[in-house]
Amino acid sequence: MSFMKGDLLTKTRKLVKGLAKPQPVWLKAMEHAPPATFPRPDGKLKTISLPEDVYVKKFFQKHPESKGQDAIKISSYDPPPARLFGLRVLELKEHGVAEEEAMAIADMEYRKETKEKKKAYARLKQIARLQGTKPPPNPYPSAIKERQSLERKLVRERFSNPEILKIVEKMKEAKRAERAERYGGTVGTEF
Repeated sequence: MSFMKGDLLTKTRKLVKGLAKPQPVWLKAMEHAPPATFPRPDGKLKTISLPEDVYVKKFFQKHPESKGQDAIKISSYDPPPARLFGLRVLELKEHGVAEEEAMAIADMEYRKETKEKKKAYARLKQIARLQGTKPPPNPYPSAIKERQSLERKLVRERFSNPEILKIVEKMKEAKRAERAERYGGTVGTEF
């Protein structure tokens, strides 16, 4: 039925009219109350773009290390630093500041904020050392270190999990057998 144009109702009508198919029970009911038709897009979907997207891209060019922060805190209510940068530039431009100057001001504010966060954590660690207690975890860790801390457990598990060790042993035996077959005899067990 792909050669016929139209929806299910018109295709079925054509088939019944041409005696290619007996009239189905539901055809009269569907003719009295046809299904809703929705307009189709022109083939391409329009991309959603926000006014600050231009500045977000410029921010990522200038600070590529902050790209990882978006991926981790995707469900957070706080917007990522790049989005804040773009919004700040737009806000400054509304107040009549030139674009280059607005970007410089927003960049300076971003750098100042990150420096203050680092200083605050350094001070917390210093206070903890003076009190003789364990320093608190870093409230502003890098995105890469956050991911690595989540993966560290899985990386260590491969050395102690018996199921994984069995798989590794089977792979070693298969490799030994392949080497023995290739070189025609027994080969040492070292890798």
